[in-house]
Amino acid sequence: MSKLRLTLACWNYDRTRGLADGSVQPDGIELTYLNLPVEETFFRMLRYREFEAAEMSLSSYTVSLFRDDPPFIAIPVFPSRVFRHASIFVSAKSGVREPKDLIGKRVGNPEYQLTAQVWIRGILSEEYGVPPASVEYWTGGEEEPGREEKIALDLPPEFKIRRTGPNQTLSRMLADGELDALYAPRIPSTFVTRPKDVRRLFENYAEVERAYYSKTRIFPIMHAVVIRRDIYRAYPWVAQSLCKAFVESQRLVYEDFQESAALKTMLPWLSAHVEELRKTMGRDWWPYGFEPNRHVIETFLRYHHEQGLSKRRLQPEELFAPETLAAYKI
Repeated sequence: MSKLRLTLACWNYDRTRGLADGSVQPDGIELTYLNLPVEETFFRMLRYREFEAAEMSLSSYTVSLFRDDPPFIAIPVFPSRVFRHASIFVSAKSGVREPKDLIGKRVGNPEYQLTAQVWIRGILSEEYGVPPASVEYWTGGEEEPGREEKIALDLPPEFKIRRTGPNQTLSRMLADGELDALYAPRIPSTFVTRPKDVRRLFENYAEVERAYYSKTRIFPIMHAVVIRRDIYRAYPWVAQSLCKAFVESQRLVYEDFQESAALKTMLPWLSAHVEELRKTMGRDWWPYGFEPNRHVIETFLRYHHEQGLSKRRLQPEELFAPETLAAYKI
């Protein structure tokens, strides 16, 4: 019997390398792996549904579930996770010295609904007393003018959202003092080119992020893997097949991290870093699967609802194909 041909759009992560190079084959699937930058993948999938499967912003996916006919269904595989304290930048002209100084300020966001922004706003609210509705948000392109939300939003009126001008960029506005702060997944260019004008809010961010993890046991999820719902309805077994393949591809990378005879990455103290990670976060420090991530997803969904992006607070089980909720190991 011939295999089902599917296209997967996903960036070139080490943990997905087995799927990209074909050394890991999903059961019953002939997979075409498209190595695309995340912004392109999200735009093309959300606007045009070009791929049968793709990594996707957890926030965008959650918003999509409120459509009359939700176009995607997720599996509990999370190719991107990032601590986000390092993603808060402030202008030297802002007077912002600590998180609570952000209240009442003008804050740039490339898009309001980005997953990174949801985590940043939630953490600032829960850990530092900066309510999401207490600042004025400015959305637009970080380095090039004109960026728009990938999906239409209908936010409650207490959230103040403004659009930047046709020739403005968030990066330059921050350095010039037109914005007081910027929450951004990517480091703004002016952080490098104008270091006297732009700095991080948490300059000791690694220390702060470790303390946050120690307190909450949360390693923020940025992206999940989604399947187009028409494909899932026709071939429901695809969800489990892709789950197993992603887990196997990640397992091979965990094995590589144990290799000490020759380093496979250009990180001189990789072994020390891995040993520290295991002490702090356990042997499976980048967990896939539903149960190991339930508390992270619950927190995210609460933030998403509190920030006006979800019409109701979803339960974690509502995000994933039901047959992928059970734990299994390869």
